[in-house]
Amino acid sequence: MRFLIDFLQNNSLYGVSKSWAQRKMSAPPVVLAAVSSNGRPADGNVGVLVENSLKEMSENAVSSASSAVVENDLTSTVRGGVEDVYGEDTATEDQYITPWTVTVASGYPLLRDPHYNKGLAFTEKERDAHFLRGLLPPVVISQDLQVKKMMASMRQYQVPLQRYMAMMDLQERNERLFYKLLIDNVEELLPVVYTPTVGEACQKYGSIFRQPQGLFISLKEKGRILEVLKNWPEKKIQVIVVTDGERILGLGDLGCQGMGIPVGKLSLYSALGGIRPSACLPITIDVGTNNEQLLNDEFYIGLRRTRATGQEYAELLHEFMSAVKQNYGEKVLIQFEDFANHNAFDLLAKYGSTHLVFNDDIQGTASVVVAGLMASLNLVGGTLADHTFLFLGAGEAGTGIAELIALEISKQTGAPVEETRKKIWLVDSRGLIVESRMESLQHFKRPWAHEHEPVNNLLDAVKAIKPTILIGSSGAGRTFTKEVIETMASLNEKPVILALSNPTSQSECTAEEAYTWSEGRAIFASGSPFSPIEYNGKFYPSGQANNAYIFPGFGLGLIISGAIRVHDDMLLEASEALAAQVSQENLDNGLIYPPFSNIRKISAQIAARVAAKAYELGLATRLPQPENLVAYAESCMYSPHYRSYR
Repeated sequence: MRFLIDFLQNNSLYGVSKSWAQRKMSAPPVVLAAVSSNGRPADGNVGVLVENSLKEMSENAVSSASSAVVENDLTSTVRGGVEDVYGEDTATEDQYITPWTVTVASGYPLLRDPHYNKGLAFTEKERDAHFLRGLLPPVVISQDLQVKKMMASMRQYQVPLQRYMAMMDLQERNERLFYKLLIDNVEELLPVVYTPTVGEACQKYGSIFRQPQGLFISLKEKGRILEVLKNWPEKKIQVIVVTDGERILGLGDLGCQGMGIPVGKLSLYSALGGIRPSACLPITIDVGTNNEQLLNDEFYIGLRRTRATGQEYAELLHEFMSAVKQNYGEKVLIQFEDFANHNAFDLLAKYGSTHLVFNDDIQGTASVVVAGLMASLNLVGGTLADHTFLFLGAGEAGTGIAELIALEISKQTGAPVEETRKKIWLVDSRGLIVESRMESLQHFKRPWAHEHEPVNNLLDAVKAIKPTILIGSSGAGRTFTKEVIETMASLNEKPVILALSNPTSQSECTAEEAYTWSEGRAIFASGSPFSPIEYNGKFYPSGQANNAYIFPGFGLGLIISGAIRVHDDMLLEASEALAAQVSQENLDNGLIYPPFSNIRKISAQIAARVAAKAYELGLATRLPQPENLVAYAESCMYSPHYRSYR
């Protein structure tokens, strides 16, 4: 093997690109992993492509090489579908991929590579073939037993942040076991890897930071962002989640430490939506922070300066968006996450017509809430057009949800969206948004300024508007007071109350408060999880209006269709698909969302509906359209099961 690598280096074939080699060869190439002096693959996961003149020698070398070979990790693809026994997504990449074999380092470096390490699950044959004898205890165990062992260990931690750190350690040590653990125990571990625990992780990110899990692009890299993107080892990126850390959950400006959000979101893209981990890229754009506590923290890992604004900010973001498109192409999904209102709306408007962009705070939240509202109609009766909506909070989430509700009512009734907006009222920090405040309102609030006398607080707004549905997106905890909920209950037999703000400390009310103050009549869901509560001898489960129901499947739908733009109709399709997954049993228990235990099936249904709408709108580029989009989506989903090495 060493002779072969030396030969390749001396003949200038070392590190040649796949695309160049495929153009040069008439027969399928052979791929060998070039192992550097430290024992790791010299060029990421894929090594050296060998010209036909070396093919016979290469095949002989591979058969006796000391490197572990991943069987069927990359299989031949045929236009219109992929046969992949592991369910891993080569179908979502460009077609006409030439078959190859991938090799990875053996011995001790193999145990330190999270992409290929299997720990005690390496078989006896694999241990002999890949120089692992003595590097592992003699026992061989299954991946399922590893999962059982890890969950037993995880449950011993009493502090949620300790569980979060244990999960991150596992991800850095054994990627497939991490995802297997998360998929098999999603309801228990979702609050650990994402809200609410990820909020605390971001607050303390500087102290718990161990090694980078994504790209940090700061003002120091201005003019060099394309070069920075090329430093990332994976080249086939399909989803980017990016934040500038200015509005992390309901916790405010956490600057560079907001990286925990893109990392967490992309973990869910892979676990819940089946996007390959290697196709996901978390990015934090560091333009400084206005958080004085962080600026004075000796462990803070970001730029120690106040936030860039105006032209300086806009130029950096524009360079970033241009570089992403240049490096990864037209079809890479860029998800904006936790940007402040004044930037979030502008970025979505500016790049929505030129890039495949999605804002989860505006669009994902809206889609999951509309799905819950559709399901709740089975309990409260009527159509969306029959109800009156009152929001506490008029930022990204509030106005995004309100607009999607108005669009859905318009779709159902045929009425202009300008007319359907009149059923929806918003309260911000200055009171009810009314027409007399028009001149002082931010542009995204103006469509919601209706004719009404001024109202200064939420309680008076509830009494004046008499809503049937109350939605909290304020980021302010305990603002649905006892008087507010009692008033809602006096106006409605079954008041719908959604307290959406994250993390748990910022929720407008708790599940216990909603059920107790409404005498058990509320239809309740929250953004963060609450335990079931007992009231008057009856147990009330707490539904969760979690964006994780929507964005993983939504992203998968965009990818499998090769969509080049996001359209509002796709969001409505996702809402309808999710609402359709709520069973009668769920409704009988007062739940307006299905259990997370079935989330991958739900994501496949959402992906199929989103992809179908992309084809209908002429925004899809992967042709022809598969006959069965649900089956196709499921076949494209990443599987965390171990590969067999030979």
